[in-house]
Amino acid sequence: MTPAAGPSRSHTATLTDVARLAGVSVATASKALNGRSQVRAETRQRVVEAAERLSFRPNQLARGLLAGRTGTVGLLTSDLEGRFGIPILMGAEDAFGAGEVAVFLCDARGDSIREQHHVRALLGRRVDGLIVVGSRTDPRPSLGRELPVPVVYAYAPSDDPADLSIVPDNVDAGRIAVQHLLTCGRTRIAHITGDPGYLAARDRADGARAALADAGLALVDEPRFGAWSEGWGRAATALLLDRHPDVDAVLCGSDQIARGVMDVLRERGQRVPEDVAVMGFDNWQVLTSGSRPLLTSVDMNLEQVGRAAAQALFGAIAGGAPRSGVETLPCRVVIRGSTAPLS
Repeated sequence: MTPAAGPSRSHTATLTDVARLAGVSVATASKALNGRSQVRAETRQRVVEAAERLSFRPNQLARGLLAGRTGTVGLLTSDLEGRFGIPILMGAEDAFGAGEVAVFLCDARGDSIREQHHVRALLGRRVDGLIVVGSRTDPRPSLGRELPVPVVYAYAPSDDPADLSIVPDNVDAGRIAVQHLLTCGRTRIAHITGDPGYLAARDRADGARAALADAGLALVDEPRFGAWSEGWGRAATALLLDRHPDVDAVLCGSDQIARGVMDVLRERGQRVPEDVAVMGFDNWQVLTSGSRPLLTSVDMNLEQVGRAAAQALFGAIAGGAPRSGVETLPCRVVIRGSTAPLS
């Protein structure tokens, strides 16, 4: 008997063509090519041979649909206009793009009701998983354990230890910042930081104190907590210099604070970095590049946080071993002109 004719050269082979050539139904051809156990070995072989003869390459999204997946994920943020959410989302989208996954982006704007609405809408679109990005590093309420898809939390950890959260290591960030200043020969180090209600501020202060303790030193005075602003940096520095004029380094909880610190040092006739080294946090380019001298800062590697969250979600969607708890990623010091070794 003459085999069924294959498609013409101008025609891209379809699953229907493969099924016709193999003499089976489209459903059977689909099961055979996707490794389903319901197909007999000889039937599977016939379908595979037909696919090879027709140079059939199943569409990856179609294969995902047949496996119960849509090839889409949801990115739910409360910080779309903020400084920290954007690089995390960029890192996640980079990873999703590399995996040819479509992304639905939703901004809850810090509103729990709006967040629940977005979750329902994303699940209605049958997304394969969710990444939830917080606006600060403090624990946030979990979306719950009953969701039908895997969820990974980024930047702000879930308050449920059964969830997987990926966050920057702010304690170690404070430690490596002080270690850099110590390497520069600074020993009279003060710490001016932001709102004590933020876990990031407290963690960075803890890391800074620990690094100094390891070196047999202590901070000049207690950490000065305040606002995340240049104005607070100026006010705190004026108070600091009035009490401790011999300070030789100031570690700041943000780049905004650091800019205010440098203003007052300049007004008081203190040279940066010759007399006082200054370090910021966040590595916000608009501030670090506009400082004179250029500002040394700690980069939280937020894009890497986003990529790691996306990769963890990939693993969960693929049925990998469950992960839970809070996983921290290292930060890095970006050295510029505001810190330098003492001559």
